[in-house]
Formats: sequence, C-alpha cells, structure tokens
Amino acid sequence: MAVGAGRDPPLALALALALALPLSVALSPPGAALLEAAGPRWGWRNLTCPGCRLLFGALDLALQGKGNPAEAARFPRGRVPAARGTARAHRPPQLEPNVARVGRVAVGLCQELRLARPEICRQAVQLFQRDVVAAWARSVLRPAEACGLLLGPRCGHWDIYGAWNVSLPAAPKPPVRPPAPPPPGAPSARVLFLTDLHWDRLYTPGSDPACPDPLCCRGAARPGPGGAGFWGEYSKCDLPLHTIAGLLAQLRHAGPFAAAYWTGDIPAHNVWQQRREDQLLALRTVTALLRQHLGALPVYPAVGNHEATPVNAFPPPYVHGNQSSAWLYDAMAEAWQDWLPPPALETLRAAGFYTVQVWPGLRLVSLNMNFCSQANFWLLINSTDPAGQLQWLVGVLEAAEQQGEKVHIIGHIPPAHCLRSWSWNYYRIVNRFEGTIAAQFFGHTHVDEFEMFYDEETLTRPVSVAFVAPSVTTYINLNPGYRVYEVDGAYNGSSHAVLDHETFILNLTEANVPGAEPHWQRLYRAREAYGMATAFPADWDLLIRRFQDDEHLFQRFWYHFHKGHPPREPCLEACKAALLCALRTGRSADPSLCRVLRPARPFRQILQLWRQRQLC
Repeated sequence: MAVGAGRDPPLALALALALALPLSVALSPPGAALLEAAGPRWGWRNLTCPGCRLLFGALDLALQGKGNPAEAARFPRGRVPAARGTARAHRPPQLEPNVARVGRVAVGLCQELRLARPEICRQAVQLFQRDVVAAWARSVLRPAEACGLLLGPRCGHWDIYGAWNVSLPAAPKPPVRPPAPPPPGAPSARVLFLTDLHWDRLYTPGSDPACPDPLCCRGAARPGPGGAGFWGEYSKCDLPLHTIAGLLAQLRHAGPFAAAYWTGDIPAHNVWQQRREDQLLALRTVTALLRQHLGALPVYPAVGNHEATPVNAFPPPYVHGNQSSAWLYDAMAEAWQDWLPPPALETLRAAGFYTVQVWPGLRLVSLNMNFCSQANFWLLINSTDPAGQLQWLVGVLEAAEQQGEKVHIIGHIPPAHCLRSWSWNYYRIVNRFEGTIAAQFFGHTHVDEFEMFYDEETLTRPVSVAFVAPSVTTYINLNPGYRVYEVDGAYNGSSHAVLDHETFILNLTEANVPGAEPHWQRLYRAREAYGMATAFPADWDLLIRRFQDDEHLFQRFWYHFHKGHPPREPCLEACKAALLCALRTGRSADPSLCRVLRPARPFRQILQLWRQRQLC
C-alpha cells in the first residue's frame, strides 16, 4: 500500500458496506441509470450522492422490515424516513431474513459494479454479510450520514465519529529535556522488527502473477516463462512459507538482537474466502516458525487488521457471543503465552492490547490499532475510545512517568491513518508524555516511511516520530524486507530512544534466477543514507525540509520507500507534495501540519492524491 493508504475507507470497508447496497436493477430510474452509468467505468467509488442515498435508504427500510428495497426510489434525493438510533434499536432481534435479502442484492451489486469476479463477489458477501448487517442495525447512522462518510461532506454530514476527549493527568507535564546522544561507551541494543508477513498457503511458483483477482500467484503452475518466482513476485502476490522461513533462518547471522517487535498481519490477502480456521492456522504456524528460529529471544506481538475474519472486523468488548473477537484473542494468548506474562495475557484476551516490561527502565505498550480504524465497521455503533484503550494508555504512561520508566509503543496501523478523533487524542497523549515515550513503531502500509509529531501549541517543535517499517510481504510490487532498530541500551539514565535503523531486503530479481541462492542484504542505514547527525525527532523534521530542496536526496528516499523496487512512474511535484505532507502528518485530517511545506498544494488536493493510491 502506498502513500496515505488507510486515510480513505479501503476496499475492505467499501466491499463490506456494499453488502448493504441494493441491486441497481431493483431500483426504478434514476437509481438504475445512476448505477449503470457509474458502475462499469469506475465502480463503487463513483456512485453519485443521490444514488448512494437511495441505496442506503433501501437498506434502512429492509432492516426495519418495511418491504421491497425498490420502495426507497420513491423518495427523491435520499429523503427516506429512516429511524435514528432509538427507533432502530426496536428492530426485531432476529436479523437472519434481512441478512439473506441484503446478501442477495449485494452479490448483484458487487458484480454490476465490477468489484470482483462473480465467484469472489459471492464468497465475500457470504463472509461479510452477517457481521456488517448486525453492526449497521445497531448503529445510529441515517442514509445521508452513511453517504457523507463514504462520499464526503458534500453528500451529507456524519457525526458517528464525532469529537471526544480522553482525560489527561491533573499533574503538570514535566519540563521538556531535549534528547541528547548517549555518553561515549554506553551500550546500545538491536531490536528486530517484523511486520506484514502475509503468508499465502496457496502460493505456487510458476503460477499466474497477473490474474484478475485481488491476490495472484496461486493455483496451478503455468508452462514456460513468466510465472511467479520461487521466492516471491513483483505483483499483487503474498509470500510462500519458505521465503518467511528463509528470512528467519538467516537472522542467526544478522544478530544478536535484544528483542523482537512483531506488528501483525499474518494471513494473506485472500480476504473473501478466509474462515476462522484459516486465520488460526496462520497464527499458530507463523508463531511456531518464529519460536523455532528465534529461540529464547523475547518477542512482543501486536494485532494486525488481517488477523480477523471478516478482515478489519474487531468488535469492541461489549459485543459478546459468537460475533465477539474472543476466538482470536484467546488463540493469541495461548500461542504467545511463553512470550508474555499473565497480566499482559489478561488484557490481550480482553481486547487485544497489553503492556510489559522489556528490561529494567523500558516498558512496552502494544496497542490494538483496529479500534482506531475506519475500516472496522463495528465502530459504526460507537467509536468513542473503543475498549477504553486510550484511557488505559494514559494510565500506563502516567505510572511509567512516576516510576521513571521509558516506553516503546508498538501497533499495526499508524496513527495518522486512524479515525480523526482517535488520532487527535493519541496526538495529545504523545504530547503530554513526550518525556516518557521513547519511540513508536508501526507497520501496515507495506512501505518505508515515518510520521512526525509536533508540539500542540505551535506545531513547529518536533516531539516524537512514529516509525513505519516496510513489510515482509511483496504485496504489491515490492521486495520482501524487514527492519532492525538500534536503540539506546539498558543502563541507568538511558533514553531508550532510536539511535539509527537498518532496512534489509531480498532482491527478487537476483533471488529468482534459476540456481541462485537467496541473499538478504542491507538496503540502507538511515543516518548514513540521509546524512543525519542523530536520529532524534528534530533530525527527521530537518530531513523533510531538506527533501524540499534536495531532489537527489528525495529520490533516494523514494527508492527506499519502495524497498528498492520503485514504480516506473516517477514521483514528481504533486506526488512529492503528497508524500512530504504524509511524513509531516502524525494525526489525521489536519491541513495545518502541511501549510509550511513546498511545493504548496491545497489540502483537498493532497487528500485526493492519497485516495488515488492502492490500498492493502
């Protein structure tokens, strides 16, 4: 996934919400004409505002048991008499007939808008329909608000994700002490960082790498050249297990490491056909592989958005029964019990996050970033600090501050890719505890980037960096890769801050040559590649400003951004403006963070450029 991915509802959410959209042929004009005009050319995203309101109005009527979806067409411009939350709460608890009806029309819609092949449409609808309808039935969105969420404020105002605030400590923030290099001879520690492995059980060397499906390099091998490579492929493909095993096996020559941070996304991108059994097999298989090759090395995992099925479906803890996430969290606690102490396993089982001491003076917090994700359709019910995670984080950081501990935060989805209120609250927390939070580490985007945090008063003083490491998987058109962070080591007075980092890749062009041996190589070392004196927040802020005037330096970053396999299209002025804005934006939907940048672009154009990027 490229620049800004996740800042717009991704395909998984669009597909999930498409389950709620009636089939165009069931609508009388203008509904049918709207879909016929938009669907074949552009698909779901080019649905017009009136068409969107008609479709969501029909869903609302269907869930209230009020007849045929075509009835919605009688209401011009989406003025459908939809119930607000209290009325919708009185819907019959048995939703199965409505689920089946919505599923039937969603399959047709998916096919008509050409979201995928008919078989994939059927499988995806069957997988998503029950959870999506259950979440929509419990939400308070009206059709106009749903369309405002999907198509923007011109189509309706939506406040389901409205402003809310966590409570910060009453105690004043300690005086800010600028970071300083460690004293001469001080020990450092190397932390292995793995993210987005995406093991594809059906990856087949020699298979079609350019199929029409969302995930390729699967199925039967084709005769002759042009098939998927043995170690991976530059296409929309994930990885075979032997490539992941090869990465882990060669780490014995790349160490030693003090710890490993592993930020999720274990299964492949075949999200339309995954069962719970598939997800648990991936979890247990890859966990066992890490334990086999890393031995006694402490491993600290975080939950990715692909661990669940349906993908992105992480209901808050108040959702009980078969639709809860207990099946996943319990399996994680069982698989990771040798790595985590009982108190961490307890909160992991409850909501997928935890805290643990890494070594004396350093505490780790593993966040469940699915509770900030716009793709998590369960948050349609209530997105106010799901599971109380951010308030819990404040408590952990306050205790660490009082005890003189430093904290590393790990998670899957980077903060700027989160829902606005969640992201802005997290930004406030980082500002308040800048003297305690030593580093932040994320994944999810599959590319090599970072996000800056500035003081809230002026938005000019750098206070923290969220490092976003590249993926192990090749998806899409990338080399496999991983990251190693050098941090200030375990000694009295250590900052535990990031001092430097290295990125390693497997060059697939070389590795897939017949008879060649795979060679994992260092792509670059950050301070050396970018001429940085240190790797503190001020250095990364200065690097962004240097990118504005030093085109050679920026293009070097663009090359590293794609793990040594950039796209053919160069990153020119508009692309550069969007990328620099993304690097400076540690909280979502904040145009003020990019006003100081050159070349200048209106923020709405920046958002459009972000939305044009492929999503993982």
